[in-house]
Amino acid sequence: MKLSVIVTGPDVQGHLRECLDSVAGQSGAESELLVVPADEAARAQCDGYAARVLPVEPSAAAARHAGAAAASGEWLLFLDSKDLLLPDAVRTLVEHADTPADVLLFDHVRAYWWDPARPSTDTKILAAAGHEARGLAAAPTLLDVTPLLGNRALRAAFYRDRLDSGLLDDPAPAGELATAYASLLLADRIACLDTALLAERRLRRASLPPLTAEQHYALFDEYEEIWALAENAPVSVRGVLYDRMTADYLRIIARPGLLPEELAPEFFRRACEHAVRFRPEGHAAPDGLAGVRQNLLVKGQFAAYRTLQKANRKQRDLTTTLHKRKRKLGASLRRRRYEKARSRPVDRELAVFSAYWDRGVACNPGAIAAKLAELAPEIHPVWVVSADKVPLLPPGTDHVVPGSKPYLDVLGRAGFLVNNVNFPNMLVKRPEQTYIQTHHGTPLKRMGLDQMDFPAASKGLNFRALLARVDRWDYSLSANSHSTRMWAHAYPSHYTPLDYGYPRNDVFYRADAADVRAVRAKLGIAPGKRALLYAPTHRDYEAGWTPRLDLAALAESLGEDTVLLVRGHYFYGGSASPLARLRGTGRVIDVSAYDPVEDVCLAADALIADYSSIQFDYANLDRPIVIYADDWEMYSRTRGVYFDLLAEPPGQVARTQDELTEILRGDAWRDSGSAKLRAGFRQRFCEFDDGAAAERVVRRVFLGERPEALPKIIPVEDRTPAPTPEEAA
Repeated sequence: MKLSVIVTGPDVQGHLRECLDSVAGQSGAESELLVVPADEAARAQCDGYAARVLPVEPSAAAARHAGAAAASGEWLLFLDSKDLLLPDAVRTLVEHADTPADVLLFDHVRAYWWDPARPSTDTKILAAAGHEARGLAAAPTLLDVTPLLGNRALRAAFYRDRLDSGLLDDPAPAGELATAYASLLLADRIACLDTALLAERRLRRASLPPLTAEQHYALFDEYEEIWALAENAPVSVRGVLYDRMTADYLRIIARPGLLPEELAPEFFRRACEHAVRFRPEGHAAPDGLAGVRQNLLVKGQFAAYRTLQKANRKQRDLTTTLHKRKRKLGASLRRRRYEKARSRPVDRELAVFSAYWDRGVACNPGAIAAKLAELAPEIHPVWVVSADKVPLLPPGTDHVVPGSKPYLDVLGRAGFLVNNVNFPNMLVKRPEQTYIQTHHGTPLKRMGLDQMDFPAASKGLNFRALLARVDRWDYSLSANSHSTRMWAHAYPSHYTPLDYGYPRNDVFYRADAADVRAVRAKLGIAPGKRALLYAPTHRDYEAGWTPRLDLAALAESLGEDTVLLVRGHYFYGGSASPLARLRGTGRVIDVSAYDPVEDVCLAADALIADYSSIQFDYANLDRPIVIYADDWEMYSRTRGVYFDLLAEPPGQVARTQDELTEILRGDAWRDSGSAKLRAGFRQRFCEFDDGAAAERVVRRVFLGERPEALPKIIPVEDRTPAPTPEEAA
């Protein structure tokens, strides 16, 4: 048995069954569910579940100890009865059961009544820590991870040997805070996952009974226990713990509603005692206001602290008021400029283009603009480009920066608006303006209104505002019938679908052998090398991009004749690349920043994809595709998908790196079975892409030609894609 999930506590506000449902639906042969109810009412809610229900234990510490004693798993996960496990959490923890650590920390979301999936503040800490198991001395900032028991799995032997050995039972049974910190202070090695596996429910404060004075002061007893364990810890560890403790105390004093005002002086006095007693020798206070507050606490200056609070609150209110006035003034000025532009005649020889939230000339808008210059040079294109991307524009590109006066001018009077995402909410489309939504991929994952049931993915998306933006579309572009149907469901409005193909994919039928050789040379791919493009998509439940493959090991196992072209998702453009240490080997080429991506596709002999829409585009080349789906269950349940990719793949499917390596070292990646799967995939998803999509769009939308006069779509079986690198050589 790998994992024991131990649910403890009362049936708080009727949430216990939801908690049990979240676990029971994931249980398997390698896991078990145990419940230690806090009272008979909670016990009654356990009927009907395949769980071991232990005797009632009103004390949280006693409930943990009882659950751990009865558990069979190598790892223990203590889950509060009000919280939830996110989909696929059990499988993820079981898969990491061999991690050489005492504690496995992972991310969580905070579930409020008004937002069921608010990201935690731990995401960046866990991402920065990496996946390598290490001691706390090597990563003391892990003490800044929210001290919950539900966001860490504990090795059972470690728990029984150390945490359940009496260390935390004097002077009082340990609460969650003390046990959470103790798990890190006592562990030899700690491992991290930057994946959210827990939804910590934050109950409405007004719905809870008020705490007694003794309950407020119990926090000091917990920190007494914590410092007893940290007494011999390295200075770096004690420094982080000290800052965390003082910040906790000051937060309780400062935040309205957390502490009755009549208890504040005594609470401050006790906090001061701890701030003096536990301050590490030579400890430097944090920079800025946090350091000023800490110093006031150390000196016991409660009156000065309250004065500082009032002054800061007054300053914040003043700053907020000034910012609001500035924003209102700026918005009013922009609105007047925009309205002035809208009062001028619409210019049908002016077209505004944008791609990927104003990143520059790219994707379908870029291909349409290129064809427009060929077929309708009288229509002038202007690109909306963020200021930091302007230096990357092709020479001579006419552009405007968002929010600027020229931007408002062209947005208000351009005859054509082209985007692969959406223009801002301020846009009020005029009847004489034509808006074409090109999209930027074939949807495997849920989009638009279809995300409503997947809060971890939608992240508070305002669906009413989304529909208001959709209502401005005149045309919606599709590469296949599947997309047309999904767009209609996800973005219900009155626009006209254009089943013309994606203009960005025209190059896959227009490029010749010289083009393929040229881009391979530009990327530094030696002649005769097999180039495999690895292009994973974004995970909504992860903090940043960490390749799910051990790329160094994969490159080594595939041999010197293979080079990996690795492209991270554009969401992570500002992140430090995890590929930096591999670039010098020549076996891995980071193409994350290389544009256009279509050129990288032309250079690749095969694609390693997961759930990215690049597979639908790459299939036009009729080259091998291998799906690496190690976390399909987690992805499909948290992000939502339109079809089962593993049941209808474009080629071989690997669930582990070993399976992927085996496929790529042999002939399975390009055998007849793979070709058959790819043929069916192409028929379904390359339906309208034949090399003439941009021409059809320009002739229909910009030149107003009748649909029957447009180039006919060539059947998939009659098309000739660009030559493969082997053919081009």
